Amino acid sequence: KKPCGEPMKLTALEKKWEETVSKPSLDDAFDKKGNFDPEKVEESVYDRIPSPTGWRIVILPYRGIEKSKGGIVLAEETRQKTQLATVCGYVLKVGDLAYKDETKFPTGAWCKEKDWVIFGRYAGSRIGIDGGEIRILNDDEVLGVLSSPDDVLHM
Repeated sequence: KKPCGEPMKLTALEKKWEETVSKPSLDDAFDKKGNFDPEKVEESVYDRIPSPTGWRIVILPYRGIEKSKGGIVLAEETRQKTQLATVCGYVLKVGDLAYKDETKFPTGAWCKEKDWVIFGRYAGSRIGIDGGEIRILNDDEVLGVLSSPDDVLHM
């Protein structure tokens, strides 16, 4: 028994649990309605996201809303399926060679970090990370830029 006032030592499992509970993730940037606020993404979360090499772009797919227009609360599984099938995403990082080929992109970059973009349904590589999923696309797989993900109909 520990004398009063002396802190108890945590087991290895308790330490691991404490680390995972307090670690910030991409989930922290979503409000209760499912809206993404990029200002809420902590710098440590950005640092853990893979940096794209060459002409690649890292995108956070749009997750969708929590409730339908009729007020029905959507299940988490439905929201995950929407995220898999989405054609809209938020540009988190851009590779150092993206849009540098002047013969391919004579008018300059098609998008930049912090833009909402649309892309092909099966474009890019899907990678699971803490707090969600990201996609890594080639720079020429971006089809357009949006002002808001709400401008596009989702599943």
